[in-house]
Formats: sequence, structure tokens, C-alpha cells
Amino acid sequence: MPSPADGQLLDVDYFGLIDFIRESKADEVKLVATYSNMIKVDDLGILGLAIKTAPTLRDSLHRVERYYRLVTDTAIYRLDDSGNPALWIFEVQTPHHTALEFRNECALGAFASNLKRIVGPELKLEFVTFRHTCRGDPQRYAELFGCPVRFSADLDAIALDPSMLRLSNVLGDKGVSDYLTSHLDAKFSSVEEDASLSNALVYRLTPTLSAGVPHAADLAKELGMSERTLYRRLAAEGLTFRDVLARAQSALAKELLRDSTASIAEIAFLTGFSEQSTFSRAFKRWVGEAPARFRQVSQLDIRSQP
Repeated sequence: MPSPADGQLLDVDYFGLIDFIRESKADEVKLVATYSNMIKVDDLGILGLAIKTAPTLRDSLHRVERYYRLVTDTAIYRLDDSGNPALWIFEVQTPHHTALEFRNECALGAFASNLKRIVGPELKLEFVTFRHTCRGDPQRYAELFGCPVRFSADLDAIALDPSMLRLSNVLGDKGVSDYLTSHLDAKFSSVEEDASLSNALVYRLTPTLSAGVPHAADLAKELGMSERTLYRRLAAEGLTFRDVLARAQSALAKELLRDSTASIAEIAFLTGFSEQSTFSRAFKRWVGEAPARFRQVSQLDIRSQP
């Protein structure tokens, strides 16, 4: 097994390790269940304690949403409580790989198990969704999560009744949680100072594109800086705001073309374009081929993988 660089495995080595584990076990659903039961929120150190001691489930999820980048930069969690059900969304931040389907099942499985430990038996999940197709028995996945599990969906997510977000945590203690959060803020600030601004912008841009392209001034405000500072820091990376926007749109478009059944017109809308023709011209400029051709080749590549 390769030695981690600076404490972290390279993506290619990480994917290889996942594939090795999968190939060594015939029963993948059992493997997901074992992983889900083994991983404890306590393994996250101060972040784990801040999650457990937060007053309510909503507070716990907000802490994960904000501070999970201290754990990994390969994925983020995002709470969408604007509708019913509320959605706890798992968003991958790495290029597509078949190993990620198994990783995503493990991630949401572990999260579901830990939510039930944090809140207690009152917590009920409405359903769980995965973007990939089911590779095993759907009923076994339902038994694992304790709720219906839907595959070939638009999101990797856990759905909750909004009332669940107001449930008190078993070990909820606002004073302790706020104290731990102050330590996380200090660590998070140092991470953000060292992190690429363009990466931070892509994280924020991607989930908002379907509502239209945000203004640079609004994003700068979210990041706690002036619009002028945002432009200056991007220039230091050799980039413009338009460059970062194109990167976010391109990555999302490629993911949707590869992994969803959305039409090209729908993908144009989801990536912030008002017209399919404008999107198609931009995509060909980014990738070197038309969206339909990219989808055709990508799906052939996926089917040819072992």
C-alpha cells in the first residue's frame, strides 16, 4: 500500500484501496453495514465532540456542514431544509470513479448510524437516495438504513421530516459545544487561509448554479471579504472570476452528463445557462467535444469498466 503524502492518500491510491477491499469481500451490503457500525463520530476528535454536544440535530448538521473540510476535501455535506422533506446531501468533490459508489454508500450509512446514536430512538429517516444504480438487493439496503432506499436518484442524500431537525441531542450542551466550536473556528481559519480561493468558490458556486449565476460581490460577502479582495486573490492564482465560474459549470455539466438521465436542455439550466445552444458552445470550448458526444463516450467507458 502506498505511503500517504502529508498524511493523505492520493485519489488514485484511495480508489485503488477501495477497489481492493470490495474485491476481497463478496457481500458488499454486509461490508457497508460493517463500516457503518464501526465508524463513530468520536473518531472525528474535537469536531465529533462538537457534533455530539450541539443542542439539536439541526445544530449538529450545521457543524458538520461548516467544519467537515477539516477532515477531508474529497466531499462536503450540505443541509437543504427549504422543503419537506429536509435533505442532508453528500456531494463528491473528486472526479468520477466507480469506487465512489461504494464509498458513498458507506458514508451515508455511517452518517445514518451516528445520527441515531446522537439523537436517540426518536430519530426516523424518511428515505435515502443514491445517484448510482443498485448493485445488490434493495431490501437489504432498506434494512440497513431502516427506511426506503431509492437508487438512480438525483442526489446522494438522507431525507428527514423537518421536525426531526428540532430534536434534542442525547448529550446536547450548548456551553460545551460553543467552547469546542471556538477551537474549531481557529483551526478552520488557518485551513481557509492556506486553501485555494478558487476551490472555495467552486464549492459555493456548484449547488447554486440552477438558480442562476451568483454575483461575485455576493460570494465575496459570504467569504468575509470585499469584491476587490476576491478579484485580487484570484489574480494571485492567475485566475478571473469567469475562469472559476467556467470550472464549476464544466465540472457539474460533466458529472450530470455522466451520471444522470437529465436531458442536455435540463443540464444547461442546472449549470446556469438560459439557452441550450449557449451551453453547448461553452461546453465544446471547455472540453473539446459536444455534450452529446461526451455523454456517449463516458457511458461507454463506464460500461467497459470491470
